[in-house]
Amino acid sequence: MTQPFELAVCAEMIWTDKPIEWRAACLNERGLGVGLWNYNNHCLEKLESVGANYTIMNGYLEGRLADDEGADLLLKSARETVQVGKRLGVDRLNLHGTALGDGGIPIWQHDVTDGAMWLKARDTLNRICDLAEEEAVVFTLENLNFLDHPGCPFGSTKDVLALVSSINRPQLRINLDLYHTQIGEGDLIRWCEKCLPWIGEVQVADNPGRCEPGTGEINYKAVAQKLNKIGYNGPVSMEAYAAGDSDAAVDAFVEAFTLA
Repeated sequence: MTQPFELAVCAEMIWTDKPIEWRAACLNERGLGVGLWNYNNHCLEKLESVGANYTIMNGYLEGRLADDEGADLLLKSARETVQVGKRLGVDRLNLHGTALGDGGIPIWQHDVTDGAMWLKARDTLNRICDLAEEEAVVFTLENLNFLDHPGCPFGSTKDVLALVSSINRPQLRINLDLYHTQIGEGDLIRWCEKCLPWIGEVQVADNPGRCEPGTGEINYKAVAQKLNKIGYNGPVSMEAYAAGDSDAAVDAFVEAFTLA
């Protein structure tokens, strides 16, 4: 058996009755990376004390890509978040088209993105890249599905790929979330192939339910084999709830991305 990927699990979504630092320590003991959401929800001193490999967290607390006020808020917030990320040793700082509110609902909703919004989004992301280059960090832009996150501008896999590939700077990569791709577009293996040159991380959860691999319709074993075949050996993170026991959910994820 071989493990060609760098595996991690979002600590926010499993062992939800335990403190976040306990979850991080448990994942670290298993040799897995630890994903986080917003740092301001946690005690940084406790997270630091674990000594875990924090693979990704949201790279901002407020702001958005496609208007002047939102872009300035995003850059200000990202600059502050970079310092927190460095403190925890976070590998990647994640972005969306707009900040998300309660339940993941976009705060600034636009069902249609016009040409001016595209130009502004590209300008904002280039400014993010300038910041990242200055601070020697990497940001990712994540795709989101239209059912869980209605009206999120630049949420589709197609739009994220178009933005990141057109900017084409090493400081900005794609956080390819295959759960969201399955709902929004399907055809996961072809999207992996299209996005490959710009992927910074692959995130997974099964559909429906957003639980661990093996609980829904997605053949993640086939996805893992294809990723390996096309030469992807980077981070794969489970951003999923446990259908039942969290230990069993983590085991199912590791098994799905372990190849014979």
